[in-house]
Parts: sequence; C-alpha cells; structure tokens
Amino acid sequence: MESIWEGSGLPIMTDNISILDKKVSNVEDTYVESGSSDSHAWSFIQDVAIPSRDNLEVSFAELGLAEDHFSHPEGHFGQTSEEELNMAIENCKELIRQCDPSDPLSASRQQKLVQKLIQLRMHYQELKEGPVETDTQIKVVMSHKFKVRVGANSHPCEKCKGVIWGLIGINTWYKCQECGYRCHQKCLNSVTRMCPSAKIAQGQSIITDICPERGLSLQKFRCVDCREPIEFQSNQGWSEPRLCDYSGLYYCELCHWGDEMVIPARVVSNWDFEPQKVSRASRQFLKLMLKKPVLDLEKHSPLIFNMSEELRQILKLRKDILIMKQYFIRCQFAREDKLLLLLQKRQHFVENSNMFSLQDLIDADSQILLPELTEIVNSFLKHIKKACQLCRAKGYTCEICHSSEVLFPFDIYTKSCETCSQVFHRKCFTKLESCPRCDRRAHRQTFT
Repeated sequence: MESIWEGSGLPIMTDNISILDKKVSNVEDTYVESGSSDSHAWSFIQDVAIPSRDNLEVSFAELGLAEDHFSHPEGHFGQTSEEELNMAIENCKELIRQCDPSDPLSASRQQKLVQKLIQLRMHYQELKEGPVETDTQIKVVMSHKFKVRVGANSHPCEKCKGVIWGLIGINTWYKCQECGYRCHQKCLNSVTRMCPSAKIAQGQSIITDICPERGLSLQKFRCVDCREPIEFQSNQGWSEPRLCDYSGLYYCELCHWGDEMVIPARVVSNWDFEPQKVSRASRQFLKLMLKKPVLDLEKHSPLIFNMSEELRQILKLRKDILIMKQYFIRCQFAREDKLLLLLQKRQHFVENSNMFSLQDLIDADSQILLPELTEIVNSFLKHIKKACQLCRAKGYTCEICHSSEVLFPFDIYTKSCETCSQVFHRKCFTKLESCPRCDRRAHRQTFT
C-alpha cells in the first residue's frame, strides 16, 4: 500500500508501519514544513544549512550503500538495488530514533538523516515504479517531465555541459516540459536537480534577502547541486566555487554557467535591476516565478514607492481598478463587453493592489507598465462616466457644495468618507470636521 506523504508531496511506503516509524515520519514532516527563504538550500535536498561538524556528516556507506550507488542500476552487495535501498531506509530510520532532540549536535545530525531518508525514499519509489510516464514520450525524473526529442540541436546538456549534437533522425535527447532542462539520453538517469516546478508546487517562496551567503564551509566544500568537491585555489584539481547571487550558495562550473538574471531581493530593496550571476537551478526557478504575483511591496519594502514616481502612479491606478471592478461586476453591459478581460495578462491586478510579479516591476522600470495600465483605465473610465447610464447613475454628488457634478471615488479630486463611503470634493471635505452623512445618521439614532 502506498500513500502520499502529507505536507511534502513525497511518496512513502506505509506497509506495517510501527509506532516508531510514525515518529520518524513526524520528524520528517516537521523538517519539510519548516522551509523558508532562510533555508533555501533545502529545496535542493542538500545538507548545507547544518552546523559544519565532521562527525555529523551522514554517508551512504554508513547506511549500508555504496557511495556511488545511484550511479549504478545494479546492486553492489549481492542484492537488488531495491533491496539495498530498503535496507538503507531501515538503517536510516534506526539512526534517527537514536538521536536525542535535546542535544543540539544530535538534533543537527537528525536533520541530516531526515534529508538522507527523503532522498532514499524518493529513489526507492522511482526504482519501484520505474519512470512515471504520463504518455508514451514523457518520463518523470526528479519531478522533471522529460519529453524525448529527436533532431538538430546545439544546446549544452544541463548534466554534463556537453553539447547535444542531435542529428536529424539519429540522436535523441530530452527536455523538461516544465522548466526547459535539457540533457543527453545517457544523462537522463543521472539527473539530481529537482525540477523548480515541484518546489513551487510545494510552496517555496522567493528569497527577499540580498545574496544570503552562508559560507562554503557550511556546504562541506561541495557544490550544493551535484555535491562535487569545490574549493578556492584547490591543489587537488577541484572545481572553483561560483557564488549564486540569488541563493547565496556556491556551485561548481557544471551547475553555474554564469547566467545573469534580475534578482528580486535587489529590486524590492534598492530598485536595482542590474542582472547578476546565478546558478542554473536559480535561473530556472526565477524564470518560472517571473510572472507570478508573489512580491508584496507594501509589506517587504514600503519605502520602495519613494524611489519611483511611476510605481506610485501604478499603485494609484491599481487601487482605482479595484473600485471600478465593483461597478463592472454589477453591470450587465460591462459583463457582456468583458471589460475586465483587458487585464487577463495581469489577472492579479483585478484581485488586489499590493501584490506584484517580478515581470510587473521590470515592466514598470522599463516604462511599459504605466502606459499599458493608463490605456486600460481610460477604457474603464469611458464606460463608467460616459458610455453606461447604469454605472453613471451610481455616481455621487457633493453634499457640501451641492454641485451637479457627478463624482466617483476613483476621481483624483474627490475624497471618500472612511465610515460611510460617501464621496465629496476633496477641497470641500477638508473644510469640515466631520462627514455630513454620518452626522445625519448619528442624529437620527439619538431619536430612535
């Protein structure tokens, strides 16, 4: 019997689970659900955010596996690979039970063991079920949805960085339908990088700290992606570490190609759009997150609006759109004309005024977003104020100066009462100490 591991999306075998096994699972769930932007390394299923103590390191040999087990489909101890993995899983669970959570070093070792257990169970499930095929041409490996390709191609392989010479009708290669990961056919079963679409599905958020570097020692001088040894000025022929400006982690040259991307944390903090060098994993993650509204500027950096006049105007337009939306959802003609579909490329603009995608901010800095929004808002204004009598009839008149001019809450020269929402001329409202409509209501209540 199989079930989905609640909170992690990872498969777990639940046949004959003992009370101790359930305790181990609880430890795993706790660790998986504790991920945050400050523990970004977890998303790569690597042990880099743990105290750097040699006696805490957990090797596959300690669990009863050959260190190169995952590079070979056959068993190394006279058993099948499935039997070896099952044995390693049981050994790992036993070591977790022996840890003392009250001891900091033991607790850190327990976290490392949990990471190993997750990795082992993922490989066990893949080995047991085989590559998950959603159709005859798609294979799922490390959550990547690989589709076989045949034909000309000159892109480098993400795994070995060798050029994929896809001769027409001869060589085959694979490309992930979610993140664009490309690899040779021979490299398919060696893929160790989890697809960023799976991380997004698990709720991983964008890092809003600028290059949260932790130091190479916390990574055990290994690449956080492929775990190959890396060291500055190495005499052993190791790869030179390359820092990812987004995650603050170090990678080898096979996992960090020097790609440049706009960093969300630098935009939110300093309105800085200068591209910085990032790893391949971070590049793929940021590309998938590019148009997702996950940046709350008013929460993370309210002072950012002082750095850009355009951004302040955009915020005002977005608040106006939310007010106009209330007119449209009650207007038959607006629904028939599907006016709100003018914002279908930025659907979140119809839902709130504070959430931005990275693409929104890039477009704002490039002077693309403001003209686009202004044109859409003008179309909305034309419908409400001129074209539609139903919407115009829902306007207000100023009760202070008694002008015949029809007012709306989104007009720049108007002011709405925060209590009753009545609309007045701004200059008229500032002359009074209280709202006339609220005063009338209070007066009536004294006689009831």
